[in-house]
Amino acid sequence: MPLRFLVVLIVFAVCTPAEAQQQTKVPRIGLLSTGSSSSIAGRLEAFRQGLHDLGYVEGKNISIEQRSAEGKLDRVRELVAELMRLRVDVIVTTGPTSTRAAKEATVTLPIVMGFDTDPVGNGFVSSLARPGGNITGLSALAPELSGKQLEILTEIFPRLSRVAVFGTSTAPGNAQSLRATELAAGAFRVQLQYLDILNSEDIGTAFRAAGKGHADAVLMLASPVLNSQRKQIAHLAVEGRLPVIFFAAEYVDDEGLMSYAPKLTDLFRRAATYVDKILKGAKPADLPVEQPTRFEFAINLKAAKQIGLTIPPTVLVRAHKVIR
Repeated sequence: MPLRFLVVLIVFAVCTPAEAQQQTKVPRIGLLSTGSSSSIAGRLEAFRQGLHDLGYVEGKNISIEQRSAEGKLDRVRELVAELMRLRVDVIVTTGPTSTRAAKEATVTLPIVMGFDTDPVGNGFVSSLARPGGNITGLSALAPELSGKQLEILTEIFPRLSRVAVFGTSTAPGNAQSLRATELAAGAFRVQLQYLDILNSEDIGTAFRAAGKGHADAVLMLASPVLNSQRKQIAHLAVEGRLPVIFFAAEYVDDEGLMSYAPKLTDLFRRAATYVDKILKGAKPADLPVEQPTRFEFAINLKAAKQIGLTIPPTVLVRAHKVIR
């Protein structure tokens, strides 16, 4: 065998396995949620669809490691550690609580927010235009929505005077959202009754307190505790005959009365573009946080009928989604 051919053969034998390994390396995505997978199934499906639209096929050229705390918030940090042990290339979070846990665990691994109520106020990014660290993604602008939610309530209840606000004080963004709601309430001359819900057992207590406080309606802030108990909340609202406006249309799908919020499935579909850019070499610090472009007003007329509420035609006609 000629010496030149032997050398080429040896080089080919040494290089080919390494090259093949590099070519077959499949990026691994960590998908982290605080609630159950079923409670945010629409968001997760939108994210997967976004990846598919970009040419990714799960199990072929991308792998997704999904971890859910199932409403047990004390497990979130443990799940982040598990994803890091799996050496994922990027972590996608489904809300502020999971983002906070991921941020506390790493300052180098890229983190993409599926949505966040206030990324700057929560300390996740330096600014929307220049995140400046290892976190980027989508902002839901929740603090700015409270005014619109109260406006809808005043159109349904012209004499609206008292509104109970349900929130979770330990959830990132809760304080900012509450401040924005208080400012809006001042403009509409509405008195607020804030009720802190730290676990599912507090929900029934909060509804009873709202009833005793003669609340005309309830406004719910974004909360992982509340999101995991949507069916229970819808039942208690009917039982107490209290109209509730929610942060996400998912509540309306689960028999809640109404919601005005960013279209969360749209945000999660767009989160896939961040993952794509990061896998192709972009740094989170250089990817501006995007704001919502689509908002959704949803009404469940079945829920309205159950509490004896008639939605004015002028309000109903503006709804993007009506469940009859």
